[in-house]
Amino acid sequence: MADAHPSPGHLGQQALESYLWGAANLLRGLIDAGDYKQYVFPLLFFKRLSDVWDEDHRVALEETGDRWYARATANDRFIIPAGAHWSDIRRVSRDVGRTLRDAFRAVETANPERLVGVFGNAPWTDKAQMPDATLKNLIEHFSKHTLSLAAVPEDELGNAYEYLIKQFADDSGHTAQEFYTNRTLVHLMTQMLRPRPGERIYDPTAGTGGMLISALAEVQRTGGDARTLGLYGQEIIGTTTSIARMNLVLHGVEDFRIAIGNALSDPAFIERDRLMTFDVVLANPPYSIKTWNRDAWLDDPWGRNILGTPSQGRADYAFFQHILKSLDPEAGRCAILFPHGVLFRQEEAAMRRGLIERDLVECVLGLGPNLFYNSPMEACVVVCRMRKPPERRGKVLFIDAVRQIARERAQSFLTPEHQQQILTAYDAFGDEPGFAAVASNEDVLGNDGNLSISRYVRRSTDADADTQADGDLRQAWTDFDAGSAAFWREMDDVVVMVERIAEESRSDE
Repeated sequence: MADAHPSPGHLGQQALESYLWGAANLLRGLIDAGDYKQYVFPLLFFKRLSDVWDEDHRVALEETGDRWYARATANDRFIIPAGAHWSDIRRVSRDVGRTLRDAFRAVETANPERLVGVFGNAPWTDKAQMPDATLKNLIEHFSKHTLSLAAVPEDELGNAYEYLIKQFADDSGHTAQEFYTNRTLVHLMTQMLRPRPGERIYDPTAGTGGMLISALAEVQRTGGDARTLGLYGQEIIGTTTSIARMNLVLHGVEDFRIAIGNALSDPAFIERDRLMTFDVVLANPPYSIKTWNRDAWLDDPWGRNILGTPSQGRADYAFFQHILKSLDPEAGRCAILFPHGVLFRQEEAAMRRGLIERDLVECVLGLGPNLFYNSPMEACVVVCRMRKPPERRGKVLFIDAVRQIARERAQSFLTPEHQQQILTAYDAFGDEPGFAAVASNEDVLGNDGNLSISRYVRRSTDADADTQADGDLRQAWTDFDAGSAAFWREMDDVVVMVERIAEESRSDE
């Protein structure tokens, strides 16, 4: 059990992370690791709201001595109704889950603009899964420290929250790709798009909000006023939506909208009977999902089928077109994390040709393995721009950064040096032997719109000095490229066939 009074002192980053992860460890062996987040995050958020409310109240009371004024001042940030404060819950010893649930509902109801649904829908009243004793242990653990702004500034708590998100992803890897995107890669994507103050940023598959927060951090890092940003996201999983909202609040974001729902079937952001448009879109769409409404896409009411209708087996280009339709026609730019198959699969060739003919693709960046969370596959980032600078029009930059990757303790990531090397090549927009190459749209269309990086960037080898060996290696690489593309197309077909057989087997049962 904790001391009677929490420590109000400043927590260092390591101590803060240890403190937060300690709450998860109290649940270890009691519930599935994948369920930690639906209990730990709401309690953390509730404790933070209560402590910040107390801090605002204390400062105002010390300045004026007026209790009514102090309460009104504390409620300026977030309203905490009577009986719904952390201290009220801490005094309860029976039916703790019901009392928590009622307090959460009261806080959400009192703050409908920003906190509706933010605490999620965990089964707090299920004593078989979460008995009073366990909840009391959690509450006392969180009561050890004060989470006021003075003790834990927004950037520090935000960083610790991101740490906790990653730890939960490590513990529940089977859902991690939906929950967590490699942060070093997100940082690189954000730097490539260079968000500016006053812009609207959007992520149609927002997860826990990491890409939106990266855009916010990039504006702050470059000296801009991040308070002028509008951050928008949509996420299909209710619990993850709640975590994203908490994440943004804990990072000090005020102007944001995180909607729950499927961006393909039910886009949340509409303006004047059209899809809202954004200056920047960052996204890591789910890979090749099959449970999407292709029939509706044939006559999409939002006009998103500008390139065509993808196959039922892969919705990648449905997300791609949703993003393109969501871009501002002048300033709009996007960076999308995809598996390499989107660059060359034959069934999507016509849509790729459409991208090139419209001169939308600015850069195709190939990355090394294991940057998709808990997956060994190599990732790529496709950068599009609605209106390219004059010197980049009619061209596509290809960057082969498959070797720019580090790995420590079973985690792959991009070092700052890797990120800078890629950014330098992106800014230069020129040829760099073995690493980057610029191809004209005509050249790409001559390859039937194939965007495979190896067709345009030849990896350098020690044999380059020998002309004959160079020619042999070039031919070998070309043969390998063609063969590997065919192999992956065939593997995709095998996966689709196996899944179809499995679905038919389930329906027969």
